[in-house]
This record gives sequence, C-alpha cells and structure tokens, in this order.
Amino acid sequence: QVRLVESGGGLVQPGGSLRLSCAASGNILSISTMGWFRQTPGSERELVARQSSGGVTDYEDSVKGRFTISRDNAKNTVYLQMNSLKPEDTAVYYCLADGVRTQTSTTYGIWGQGTQVTVSS
Repeated sequence: QVRLVESGGGLVQPGGSLRLSCAASGNILSISTMGWFRQTPGSERELVARQSSGGVTDYEDSVKGRFTISRDNAKNTVYLQMNSLKPEDTAVYYCLADGVRTQTSTTYGIWGQGTQVTVSS
C-alpha cells in the first residue's frame, strides 16, 4: 500500500515563506510525476506545481517566480518552497503522485491527506 504523508503547513504572514514536504512510502520502485494541488471551500482543486521524474516542471501562473517545486527521487519525496506568500494562497494543499510503480502494479492518482496553509496578518 502506497501512502503519501504531507507536512509543513501552517499560519504565516503575507510576504512570508513556508516549505511543504510530501513523502511517499511503500515498496516503490519509481514515481513518474509528483505535484501539489490546492483547494479552497467551494472551489475545485487546482494545480499549483508538478515535476516529472526527469525534472520537467509545470507551474500555475500565479505562483511562478514565488514557488519552487523539487524532488528527491531517492527518498520519493517532493517539496514545495513557497515564498512571498499572499492571502490568496490560503488553501488546503494536497500532494499527488502519478505513475507510482511497485513490483506488482502501477497506480495513478494517489493523494495525500492535505495540509492547511493560511496567509494572514
């Protein structure tokens, strides 16, 4: 059973920084894509950033230049460094792993439990 465990959310003032982490556990051979999504009440979950195993990245326009996604493939962990945070970044942030390969299967769409990020003075 593959699980994603997120950490690093919290309350921060506008202009501040937070670093989110998401570690995948289980008998994992490789993960194709890892990324971060966010969701606010009444809204659909939206992509924030994602990175392929080869290092190709994709960012939502409003976070470009402020957020940086990175991966440690050896640890099956993805990070999201969030700088210059704004109140509109407030949301529950979810980690996603796609193309998770084990010895018996390849699974898509594995989500973490979510971590709250609140940007407020």
